[in-house]
Amino acid sequence: MSVDEKTIGALREALDDEYKARATYQSVIDRFGPVRPFVNIIEAEERHANALLRLLERFGIEPPKDRWAGQVPAPSSLAEACKAGVEAEIENAAMYERLLAQVSDVRARDVLTRLQQASQQRHLPAFRRCAERRSGV
Repeated sequence: MSVDEKTIGALREALDDEYKARATYQSVIDRFGPVRPFVNIIEAEERHANALLRLLERFGIEPPKDRWAGQVPAPSSLAEACKAGVEAEIENAAMYERLLAQVSDVRARDVLTRLQQASQQRHLPAFRRCAERRSGV
């Protein structure tokens, strides 16, 4: 199956970002234990990475290696971790918006759109609630 270079680049960038999110949330779990929403969202990030890996495989494209595992330090508090989660999900949604503008393949657009929606509609609200609870607001 053939796909253009912009789509390949977008899928690789998205996968790298999912790897980074997974490593970030894992570092929080390693430091503070199995706290919500990190334990729930890390499972979602794993599903997101797998969806991108399947798509790259379908296109016959070698996926990037996970350069983030074990490389992301945890914030010093859960409040900071929640705030960082909010920022990361805002950046993630913006990244998907930018990548979607570059992608012409319908299957790739569908996957990227679903991942962007998960970030905006589920992950971001969960981290916002977490930040509000941890800051005492």
